[in-house]
Amino acid sequence: MRGGLFITGTDTEVGKTVVARLIVRSLVATGVRVAVMKPVAAGSFMTTEGPRNEDALGLMADSNVVAPYATLNPYCLPAPASPHLAAREVGVTIELPRILAAFASLSAAADYVIVEGAGGWLAPLNDHQFIADLAAALGLPVLLVVGLRLGCLNHALLTVAAIRQRGLIVGGWIANHIDPDFSRVPDNLATLARHIGMPPIATVAHDPAHHASLLLTAAATAATAHAAVRKQLT
Repeated sequence: MRGGLFITGTDTEVGKTVVARLIVRSLVATGVRVAVMKPVAAGSFMTTEGPRNEDALGLMADSNVVAPYATLNPYCLPAPASPHLAAREVGVTIELPRILAAFASLSAAADYVIVEGAGGWLAPLNDHQFIADLAAALGLPVLLVVGLRLGCLNHALLTVAAIRQRGLIVGGWIANHIDPDFSRVPDNLATLARHIGMPPIATVAHDPAHHASLLLTAAATAATAHAAVRKQLT
């Protein structure tokens, strides 16, 4: 594997999947092999092949590395709830070794692996571990999706601080315009850039109709390149 990213967000429903799919499509367009992973998905529907999650299927459709569904989404849970609760409801315990084994299989077949988390940085996976523990175990640089809405400054800065406290690299952040009525966007972006220590590597407009054609090639390469440099300096 040449590289990869762990994509997390300031909260749930801030556009992690939208950004992850744009990143995947952008990297695929450069000719590299891109595997995807949604280790834990809470909220699924039943098919003839078993339970499936819409976000995981979207990532799978954009990837150019073929892998069994159970490898890219080891835990596909029925209820759209916090992962630990959704797992508990069906008598399942989310375990990191199972996820790490699947990740290793994907890594062996790809140049890049794009991993999308669930919920926010401290979404619980089980009684003792969080999404943060999964990201630390994978050891990938972290790309933060900031949903631009009231409260995003606090949410984003707390998340960045928590990522760095884990000793992980913030490969970059992307601003996603999830609230079309959110005001003072330039001031909020400037505040985030100043306190995070870097400008956003991309902004995504609140216009789903344009997402299918939007590529974030520069953002994808910037995130992975920045993370590689930061890793060499630490």
